[in-house]
Amino acid sequence: MTQFDIAVVGAGPVGLAAAIEGRMRGLSVLLIEQRTGVIDKACGEGLMPGALPLLERLGVAVEGKPLRGVTYRQGARTVTHRFAGGGGLGVRRTTLHAALSARADELGVQRRTAKVSGVHSGVDDVTISADADDVTARYLLACDGLHSTVARLTGLARRAPQRARRYGVRQHYAVAPWSDTIEVYYADGAEFYVTPVTDDVVGIAMLAGQRVDYQTALEAVPDLAERLRDAEPASSRRGAGPFRQRTRARTFGRILLVGDASGYVDAITGEGLRLGMAQARVAVQSVGAGRPKDYERAWRRETRDFRLLTTALVALATSPLRGTIVPLAARFPSLFGRIVERLAR
Repeated sequence: MTQFDIAVVGAGPVGLAAAIEGRMRGLSVLLIEQRTGVIDKACGEGLMPGALPLLERLGVAVEGKPLRGVTYRQGARTVTHRFAGGGGLGVRRTTLHAALSARADELGVQRRTAKVSGVHSGVDDVTISADADDVTARYLLACDGLHSTVARLTGLARRAPQRARRYGVRQHYAVAPWSDTIEVYYADGAEFYVTPVTDDVVGIAMLAGQRVDYQTALEAVPDLAERLRDAEPASSRRGAGPFRQRTRARTFGRILLVGDASGYVDAITGEGLRLGMAQARVAVQSVGAGRPKDYERAWRRETRDFRLLTTALVALATSPLRGTIVPLAARFPSLFGRIVERLAR
């Protein structure tokens, strides 16, 4: 039985980033994923400024639409913060996935198409049951998303709160972008995130409770609904969630949880990919040094701002004070800008 230095479960962008990180350190890597081809996902598709140097470090270049800042809109109230220094990038998830996948192949990442049904962390290695075969690796990085199979199998997954569960729905429209910022439209029970991804396509992502109807909520935002009135859909709708996921810890012996599998608050700040790639980097550093327990401390450091600020924003967005978010941001633009910059970098 061939043993790898690292087995990565999950071939989304974070799993691919972890696999690339491993190969860049000269480690043998096996990537296990039950899906084939380019993987799409319901998400906002905006890469925040801090994500771009991480992609460059991986040797990955992608084409997209420059994002110069963030705009919040609610009725007649508008507040915009333009990123200090370099901006972000609006990129179709499929474009990003294809570029990361090609880089992983270029570096010699090995792949297995299989569904993981069991894991066992031993003294010197990890055994992964993948369909009919077992795989062994010195370490396992679980990058298998919000509803991580590995987190559940190891007992690291915790039951998330049932109240105020939030979900996402995403659809693209064939219309020229009208802004070079990520626009966030606040309605009574939903937020709509508008991200330009090409010269003639924008992505619209809605964050809301489970029973909120996408089209009904969109019609409640007249300015946005009017812009999309005659635009043809450029993709089918996709959903994701619930977002709130918790874990007891991020390590279990030689198994490390990375990205959304390690726990997630909400998509409200758009930091998921930057955080996931940063976690992949420190996870591989930890196992490369033979100190997997170091990852827990590194994970807390990398995610601290996200956990604190996103938790506070979601609490506000799901409270009776929801309607004060945009007015407060407009009244205190420098504070709004500091929060955006803290999350963007």
